[in-house]
Order: sequence, then structure tokens, then C-alpha cells
Amino acid sequence: MSAAGRAAARGFTLVEVLVALVIMAIIAMMTWQGVDGVVRARDSSQVSLERTLRLHTVISQWERDLAAIHESVVVPAFSCDGAAVRLTRSTPDGVQVVVWMLRPVGQADFAWTRWASTPTRTVNELRARWAQGQLVQPGDPAELLALGGVAARQVFVMESNGLSNCQSSRIGLPPSVRLVLSFVPGMGYEGEVVRDTLVAP
Repeated sequence: MSAAGRAAARGFTLVEVLVALVIMAIIAMMTWQGVDGVVRARDSSQVSLERTLRLHTVISQWERDLAAIHESVVVPAFSCDGAAVRLTRSTPDGVQVVVWMLRPVGQADFAWTRWASTPTRTVNELRARWAQGQLVQPGDPAELLALGGVAARQVFVMESNGLSNCQSSRIGLPPSVRLVLSFVPGMGYEGEVVRDTLVAP
């Protein structure tokens, strides 16, 4: 047998096997890091997308409420103060009272919630629903969490001389409303959300 034949017959040495295993381990580690990076990027994108969709859904509901405002001589169509915005809106089943509120969660952390009464078609029931909306307690089953991690929420209404902040009690239907939301750092929202909405006449 020639020298080349004897070398081929003897197989791999232990050093060659160890070198091959080290190379395979390095390749496997690099592959795992790549896959892990892709998974992390996908999860981060998914969380960001869900957060954006949630914000869009809440703002859309806010605008739908303002677009469906119902005026009557029974209760105010629109009322706001530093803590809550109350309004009456038309629905296919009657008139509904809606209250958007800020609920304190921490020292500088608030939850923006939406409470909605059952629709009504009678004057007495509408008065009762409005009174109920002024006394909503935390944990009320009709109150839903709209957004968490809110640092501040401001509502401005259009007046004859420009925008006016709804910090003190205000009753009356404005032509438009500006909503300004700012968020607790780390919530994933950059800057402020500002939305101007025309109010239904």
C-alpha cells in the first residue's frame, strides 16, 4: 500500500476532530445570535405596532364621540373640567352619556379611561345617566381603560378669541376641541399627541 493510501485509511486525528467541532460550535453560535436578533427585532416591532394601533383606536373613539354629540335642553351636550370630559352622544338605540376621565395610578402616572352609560330614550333616564356619569367610581364595570402610562392630558376648546384650556368647569358646545396627550417616559411614545376635532353641530 502506498503512503497516500495508508494516510487515507487511518482516518481523522483527534486534533482534526476537535478543530472541526470548534468550527461547528462557532458557526452554530453565530447562527443562534442571528436568529435571536431576528426574533427580538420581530417582537419589538410587534409591541410597537400593537401600541400604535391601540393609540389610534382610542383617538378614533374619542373623535367618534365628538362627532356624534347630541344636543338637548335636558342635560349639557358637552362639559369639561381638569379631570373629566362629559358629553351626550347619539346612538342607534338612543342617547348615551360618555365620560373620559384621568385616573391616578402612581405619582406621575395616569390611566385615561372611558365610561359609557346604556342608551336611553326618555328625559328622566337621560338625567339619571348624566348624574350617574358625574359619580363614576374606580372599578365601575362600564369604565374601560383606554390608555395607560399617561403623564398629562389637556383639553382645549375653541372660543371666539382662540383656544381655551378646559381646566375649570366649562359647559357649552364648542366648535372644535383639541386633545393633547403626553406619556410617561418608557411608554414608547415620542413627544406629544395633539389632535384637533370638529364637534358635531
